[in-house]
Amino acid sequence: AQRCRAEDFGFAVGPRINAAGRLADMTLGIECLLTDDAARAHELAAALDAINRERRDLQAGMHERSEALLGDLAERASAPAVVLFDEGFHEGVVGVVAGRVKDRWHRPTFVFARGTDGLLKGSGRSIAGFHLRDALDLVSKREPDALLRFGGHAMAAGCTLRDGALPAFTRALQQVAGEWLDAAALAQRLPTDGALQPEWFDLATVRAIESHVWGAGFEAPLFCDEAQVLQQRLVADKHLKLRLLLAGTPREAIWFGRTDPLPARARLAFRLGSDRFQGLERVQVFVVAACE
Repeated sequence: AQRCRAEDFGFAVGPRINAAGRLADMTLGIECLLTDDAARAHELAAALDAINRERRDLQAGMHERSEALLGDLAERASAPAVVLFDEGFHEGVVGVVAGRVKDRWHRPTFVFARGTDGLLKGSGRSIAGFHLRDALDLVSKREPDALLRFGGHAMAAGCTLRDGALPAFTRALQQVAGEWLDAAALAQRLPTDGALQPEWFDLATVRAIESHVWGAGFEAPLFCDEAQVLQQRLVADKHLKLRLLLAGTPREAIWFGRTDPLPARARLAFRLGSDRFQGLERVQVFVVAACE
């Protein structure tokens, strides 16, 4: 049997449970967790996995469309917030896509889809220094005819707009963001734990990291160092598989969600984990950012 890690709940179990609520019936996930019937649990787990694959396909298409709508944000660097809508967007996945756009562009982001009632249903994700629920409260006061309802907290929120109210909402949200966020807040910074010593690139270090539960406010160690890119290729058309000269030794690495090639040398932020290859477990570097 394989060990169960915190990441398994965050990146494997969690998305499958959530996918049922986004696209189908949330009780599927609840029953899967509570049932004492092993056969029924396997049946429900398979159903949840299929729903999650559908969610991933929808999300990939929406994210691609979002990037097309955004164009090159570098040309719109003065925009302190992002609001996106497309008639093809699915209401159940707008929050996930908003999170991806926010992570990529470091801007408070709302993504909207049209609900079955014809209204616009949006989900937002934020950055430090911009309390999303409070921002919506101010938007509702400035544009009382736009927002029908809203709720949430500092980093995530949802709202419903009247049909035709998107331009007014966008103007008001960007105005609030412009008032609350200065250039320093909009500049993306990534705190790290510095370089990892060569002797710590081993499975013992991986085990020590995996033995803890990490999360918001108590992040897993994030390291940073110069690396020479020895080899790079795309995997499944959406991930960058790398071989790096890092801390004096060639090392296997992967950057999930990255498709653009890296230069010959780059300063990388990365986490340490493991991977199985031909039945053997080995150390793997998981790249999360680059300063090229």
